[in-house]
Amino acid sequence: MRGMLSPSLMCADVLNLQSEIEALDNLGVDYIHLDFMDGKFVPNITLDASLIRAVKSVLKNMKRDIHIMAYEPQQYFDRMDIGEGDIVAVHLEACDNVRDILSIIRKRGAKPFLAISPDTKAEVLNDYLDDIDGVLVMTVYPGFAGQPIVEGSFDKIAEVRQIIDNSGKNIILEVDGHVSWDLCHKMRECGADLFVAGSSSVYSKGMKIDEAVNKMMELIK
Repeated sequence: MRGMLSPSLMCADVLNLQSEIEALDNLGVDYIHLDFMDGKFVPNITLDASLIRAVKSVLKNMKRDIHIMAYEPQQYFDRMDIGEGDIVAVHLEACDNVRDILSIIRKRGAKPFLAISPDTKAEVLNDYLDDIDGVLVMTVYPGFAGQPIVEGSFDKIAEVRQIIDNSGKNIILEVDGHVSWDLCHKMRECGADLFVAGSSSVYSKGMKIDEAVNKMMELIK
């Protein structure tokens, strides 16, 4: 599988969101990463559900990659207009009935992804391989951009890759957290398919968005 890019809107210029989305949409980017936080599962609040819904109306080529860091994530699905083509990642740690929630995502025509935080063992994925289209491996603790990568993240990416390969299923491995110029190539070598790019790469200060996107796509191809 070729490497795919998902720039994080959380790291974009908040005063020019639509123009930045449209610029990415014209550069061959696969997904736009949309973080939703409830202020409870993680101590932060970012993009509102209504904004995540509005993004859908301006996309022509990209698809939405929605990462829900919230308890009872299904309560937001209607407000976000979850549907065909979307990736929707929910956290194992935030759900009492995660298999039911993954099923709801699939019934809406979206791709169910299971997100796991740094302290969650990769082996838990073995129980959900029939329920998911992807795994989102957090290489920082969820909630804030700009964190350093958590120690042991490369080993964890490789372990998740091995679990997926052993399953024989077509499951995407997504990584999120300090996906920098220096580290993304190693993440790719460890088996990552889809890269959430933020302040340490695509939104680097002093670099035009087209230059940054082209550089990242070359590094993860």
